[in-house]
Amino acid sequence: MISDVNDVIILNGVNKSARSSYSNLPALDVSLAFPQATPATSKFPPCASDYYINFDGLLTSEEQAIRKKVRECAEKELAPIVAEGYGCPGLSITGAAVALAEIARVDALTEPDYGSDASALRTTATKVEGGWILEGQKRWVGNSTFADLLVILARNTTTKQINAFIVKKHAPGLTATKIENKIGLRIVQNGDVLLKNVFVPDEDRVPGFKSFQDTITTLSISRLMVAWQSIGIAMGVYDMCHRYLMERKQFGAPLAVFQITQQKLVQMLGNIQAMILAGWRVCKLYEDGKMTAGHASLAKAWITSRARETVALGRELLGGNGISTDFHVAKAFCDLESIHTYEGSYEINNLIAAREITGFASFKPAVSTQQSRL
Repeated sequence: MISDVNDVIILNGVNKSARSSYSNLPALDVSLAFPQATPATSKFPPCASDYYINFDGLLTSEEQAIRKKVRECAEKELAPIVAEGYGCPGLSITGAAVALAEIARVDALTEPDYGSDASALRTTATKVEGGWILEGQKRWVGNSTFADLLVILARNTTTKQINAFIVKKHAPGLTATKIENKIGLRIVQNGDVLLKNVFVPDEDRVPGFKSFQDTITTLSISRLMVAWQSIGIAMGVYDMCHRYLMERKQFGAPLAVFQITQQKLVQMLGNIQAMILAGWRVCKLYEDGKMTAGHASLAKAWITSRARETVALGRELLGGNGISTDFHVAKAFCDLESIHTYEGSYEINNLIAAREITGFASFKPAVSTQQSRL
């Protein structure tokens, strides 16, 4: 007879508590559960991914200082918490890029109907006395649910060209709702934005933004930055895997002694060296005023593709621990899946580069001039 929920239950001769501690204990500290491997949350590994580039030698003294400062802050403050959470003024674009890469190492244009086909956006801006009326929708707008200002691209109903407008947080008719259930880039809170009869005064129209060509210029810079974000993520995964393979033992030896793990580690390192050099070169083209949309798109497509491969190899090297956020790689794996398709998908960026090198645009299917017999 059981008189109290705290009494011992005897089932088939085995004593079991009705309020069992088996299912109520907190999670084990990963450093205790896996004493052979140091988790990223306790101490992020030193950078081991700069093999023969000597990347600091390619940077100015100011850019080196930026990289060092951001790295120290990111390793100390960001790495322990980045798995839980959701512009560099006055710097060269190379300085901004290496700062972004160091953050990524430890860590609004799209509409519901138009993503890759950005030039066909439907949001409209109609001129009225003293300003403009905006109507339409945007999707995947980063941090739009709490941002004080939103920059909205809309089609001028008079000129039919794309213009840009600054919309303030509490503007009547503006609604922003969070997109739930993301598996990657959770540090950014993406949202759906609805604009219903939103008034924007004349002074909040962005000057100099007169056509889709201005959008392309903006996208080219952001695509270069995304490429560097991918480089930073790949570097962090390599650094984690390098330490893990040296520490983690199987079959009586560190994983680093086995040929198959060495081959994957070297492939990751080779990818990173090439990615850094490609990213650095495009930054220099930009600073010299020579970067084209094709340059930026090729960098974004190729670098994110190599980073995706690098992170996938890292996921394999860590085995079961590769799906745990304690070792950084699972988070990076999910983040790269998002990065691979934002700021222009891999395919679209390839086509932008291909258009520049061939002179032919192949974004839209050719219209058949032959009348169907049906």
